[in-house]
Amino acid sequence: MSAAPPTDPVPTRRLGGGGPVRPGRRDLVSPLTWWVAVANLVCQIGIIVTGGLVRVTGSGLGCSTWPMCEPGEFTPVFHEETSYHAFIEFGNRTLTGVLGIVALALVILVWRTEPTRSRPRRLHALALVPLIGVALQAVIGGITVLLDLHPAVVGLHMYVSLGLVAFSTYLLVRLASPDTEPRRLLDPRTRGLLKVLVALAAVMTVLGTVVTGAGPHSGDDTHPYRWALDPLAITRVHAWAVYAFTAVLVVVTFLITRRRRAEPALGRAVTAAWTLVALTVAGAVTGIVQHATGLPGALVILHMLIAAFVVGATTWLWASTVDRPAADVPVAARAGSSG
Repeated sequence: MSAAPPTDPVPTRRLGGGGPVRPGRRDLVSPLTWWVAVANLVCQIGIIVTGGLVRVTGSGLGCSTWPMCEPGEFTPVFHEETSYHAFIEFGNRTLTGVLGIVALALVILVWRTEPTRSRPRRLHALALVPLIGVALQAVIGGITVLLDLHPAVVGLHMYVSLGLVAFSTYLLVRLASPDTEPRRLLDPRTRGLLKVLVALAAVMTVLGTVVTGAGPHSGDDTHPYRWALDPLAITRVHAWAVYAFTAVLVVVTFLITRRRRAEPALGRAVTAAWTLVALTVAGAVTGIVQHATGLPGALVILHMLIAAFVVGATTWLWASTVDRPAADVPVAARAGSSG
């Protein structure tokens, strides 16, 4: 299905006296919009790190209610029994507010500034996803507190965050890509393996969250072990998912690297694949070390950070296996990028 045309068609011109020229990033998105989109991705990953800090310090109920921190008080209340838990939890909530502002600014810039204003409505809709996701996360966070950190809701909180990392990564790729018909660069076999890889990434991250909920870092010091599961058994299941993901990734990386000889447009996909290999190895090593050393909080947070990077890199790899051929560059976009 072809992309919807811009609401207000922009005149185009051919450059260099020949055929269509592939536009540069500045022809497609303003520098300010681009960097706000980058900030959105950084904040989406950052909220996972601060959420990890909440979990490993047992600060999930540092604020006793929602949307206020304490009954009648938006911020933590200072008194002789006030602990650091309240400030860690409130800090995480504050970052959610910052992320909401960034996501709102991104929507305004994509919708109201050139050249993205004249680009397809599908791109405009994609820019809305982070803002909607932040609003959803605020509600889920409130439900998490009101249900005393039920592990299913805590897990959902993490899954939505990882999903927003994926969407925000894809948005960056899409902002820097022309609006022409996409062309798949992989043969059906490799494309099928890539779909398996994405599915395994989802299984791997879901099991990783279950492992955390079954261990001593569920987010609340009073009830550290939330899931009634054998931590060692669920850790082994998670490890097997990591092994399967790694095996498929190695095969996909080999096939993409080999195919690049006949398809130079796969250059970005090769870079993304090898980046994902490095992140996967780093995550595996971190997991082994944290398991062998009794799950120190710092390593748990690092593992969550790497998981966010793995999700982003997997999305980058998926998006890089599709090419959008060169097209005429809008005159308005060229004028804006040269100024």
